Amino acid sequence: MQSLDNNTQAFLALVRGGLWEKDVRLSKYEPIDYSRVLTLAEEQSVVGLVAAGIEYVVDVKVPKEIVLQFVGSTLQIEQRNQAMNHFIGVTLDKMKDAGIEAVLIKGQGVAQCYVQPEWRSAGDVDLLLNDENYVRGKAFLKGISETEPEEYSFNKEYITTVGGWCLELHGSLKCGLSAALNREVDAIQKEICDNHHVRYWENGGNVIPLPEENDDVIVIFTHFIKHFYKGELGLRQICDWCRSLWMFRETIDLPLLEKRLRTMGLVNEWKAFATYAIEHLGMPKDAMPLYSADTKWIRKAEKIQNFIVKVGNFGHNEDGSYFTKYPFLVRKTISMFRRVGVMFRHSRIFPLSTIKFMPHVLFTGLWSAAKGE
Repeated sequence: MQSLDNNTQAFLALVRGGLWEKDVRLSKYEPIDYSRVLTLAEEQSVVGLVAAGIEYVVDVKVPKEIVLQFVGSTLQIEQRNQAMNHFIGVTLDKMKDAGIEAVLIKGQGVAQCYVQPEWRSAGDVDLLLNDENYVRGKAFLKGISETEPEEYSFNKEYITTVGGWCLELHGSLKCGLSAALNREVDAIQKEICDNHHVRYWENGGNVIPLPEENDDVIVIFTHFIKHFYKGELGLRQICDWCRSLWMFRETIDLPLLEKRLRTMGLVNEWKAFATYAIEHLGMPKDAMPLYSADTKWIRKAEKIQNFIVKVGNFGHNEDGSYFTKYPFLVRKTISMFRRVGVMFRHSRIFPLSTIKFMPHVLFTGLWSAAKGE
């Protein structure tokens, strides 16, 4: 098993400190190249968490110039979050006035589960809609989009830019891994969008609908599992999951959660990532459902750790230059071979799931290529 260098271990210690507001001791990792720690934080999109962790260092003095760099970066993150929150409030109000119902998923909604929501690095704005509102939403955005929208028909994903922000409409929560998983997340989408299983976030005078907590933890988990099997999983996505589980630890319906995971065939993935969260990210054991201390999950968690450090958030460290070098079919072929390679690599962690998911992954890729997406 690949061992982590001092800089990476110091980085993870700071993430744990910021995630749970715990004392951080870095002396055992010295000498530390703090510029490398900053690079790792940027690669994993957790600069704010590491900055928070620096405040809890109790045994060494972090160089002033590094502290100032983190302060500058977190100020930029705060400003971006404030601007994005304003954009979300205005946009959802306009959509509501146009008769379009949408629920904010992931992103800024999950940020509210953090101790310092404004320090979570913001990404895109993701909205979940039922079929009728998805069609209306596309028509609404087409008139105000600043870029040519992209649409992926298999999972009903519509991506465009509005007001300088990347805005994604999701007419489905499909992950492209298995039919059983897709059916279950479609049922969860129906609960959220049609049966109004939502909670609300007070966002500067705007009331923003978010998924009800039992649905939200599944939305977050299946989203990052999809990216795991695509080879793009980063630390921020797992931190989101941990914080949501911590926030909802007293209200999660455990029998419902386990039933859903079994139906989707993701119990093993949940248990392995649960062990990763506890052993490597300091998640409190009593807040993690279905945790097992069995050594097989610890071994899987170590392999997950090495993978996450290697690829970075959304594949930050992977070479994606072929997207600009080659024509469409060549790009799709390269992507397909890389996807298959990732699946084989993950077969060392989840062999049965890899066999089960591989046909659907190939089918989804071929479908997208045939549609020119």
